[in-house]
Amino acid sequence: MRANEQIRDRTGDVTAGADPRAAGRAARRDAAVRAAVEQGFLDTDAPLVGLLDVTGIRESAADLRAAFEAVTAPGTPVLHAFAVKASPLVPVLRLLRQEGIGAEVASPGELALARAAGVEPGRTVLDSPAKTPAELREALRLGIAVNADNPQELERIDALVAGTDVRSPLGIRVNPQVGGGSIEALSTATATSKFGVALRDEGAREWVVQAYLDRPWLTRLHAHTGSQGIALTMMARGVAETYELAEEINRRAGRRQVDTLDIGGGLPVNFASEETGPTYAEYARLLKETVPGLFDGRYGLVTEFGRSLLAKHGTVVTRVEYAKSAGGRPVAVTHAGVQVATRTVYAPQSWPLRIAAYDAKGLPKEGPAVVQDVAGPACFAGDLLAQGQELPLLEQGDFAAALDTGAYYFAHHYAYNSLPRPAVLGYAQSPSGGITFATVRPAQPIEEIVTESGAAHTESLTGLA
Repeated sequence: MRANEQIRDRTGDVTAGADPRAAGRAARRDAAVRAAVEQGFLDTDAPLVGLLDVTGIRESAADLRAAFEAVTAPGTPVLHAFAVKASPLVPVLRLLRQEGIGAEVASPGELALARAAGVEPGRTVLDSPAKTPAELREALRLGIAVNADNPQELERIDALVAGTDVRSPLGIRVNPQVGGGSIEALSTATATSKFGVALRDEGAREWVVQAYLDRPWLTRLHAHTGSQGIALTMMARGVAETYELAEEINRRAGRRQVDTLDIGGGLPVNFASEETGPTYAEYARLLKETVPGLFDGRYGLVTEFGRSLLAKHGTVVTRVEYAKSAGGRPVAVTHAGVQVATRTVYAPQSWPLRIAAYDAKGLPKEGPAVVQDVAGPACFAGDLLAQGQELPLLEQGDFAAALDTGAYYFAHHYAYNSLPRPAVLGYAQSPSGGITFATVRPAQPIEEIVTESGAAHTESLTGLA
């Protein structure tokens, strides 16, 4: 089985229907790669860049909003909060804010990025499993929504809100324990997941219900089942169990105490082809069929999608520095490897990428498909973007593009061999076909690497006895 087929099997529920936007997305990408070469953003001195398709990001945000608008009762409050971990870049967060998307944050750094992008506290959710007292205090001061991960954290919140007017929407994160998917490291709803209160553990469900009955200011309930490798049916089952718990809490409270359900995100991405699948519309319809009461207007909704909003709209493009052969197999040695595609390099079976070949002018390369490896620059043998992939033969001076890398790739630099962070550029295409670029993040200068590596403290160790 080839890598692309493996992705389709793992994702589950990927539809076979054509994505009407796929051709336009691919055409914009081809135009952007060519323009990046022509305008000097890719050359011998700048051999690596990340590209973000602004039009595609706007389309994904619109699709998300429309999918839930189609199934919710009129007037239902819905907050789509982007999982900042998927792309912690301020211009990206600002663009999503403009498209009506808030922020889900899991650290002080992510909160600072969201605030720098202008995301309002009322459109921000804090979900870290290890919040410090200072983080909780700051979130409560700002009025940011907080989902407590465990009983000890709830005790901290008790102390912080005692005698005060609670401004933040507060809730508890639960783990419905519906099972894992094909990527164990990303499965959040297993029996032993580190996230939330495990509902099927002895006494846990009753503890959660009583926690709400004892605290009238707990008005939200949160669960997150989805992630790459999780089937839509399992995601919907996790939401259904969370909904049933909310119904039980409200029934026993004798009022609608829980007024908002945060159903998380984690819509899988199809890395096998240009098509988007599954879609937000498919997921929203499945939820409507599985949990109809969720959409009748009694509950506000919060979602926390990340990868699915951006993955299809990012491309890592790198120059082929050398072309060689080993054991009879061609190897293209490039500047993109573990530092930009950490998951792919260390877990290639779970995270294989499609590679597109471009010639030295940035034009899609033609020619017979040749089985070859695309290697990165790091000093270990497994630093491979792709192994045994069929492509037109990559030669010195050509460009290799890692597709569907708009989330979790060039925004999460791994400083192996002290390799610098690449520049990230956003692009848009005019009606005439021209490409305009905007800087999202400049390339990291070598001097900054030296500074971050303790240059100001050069003699700190030699002076110790």
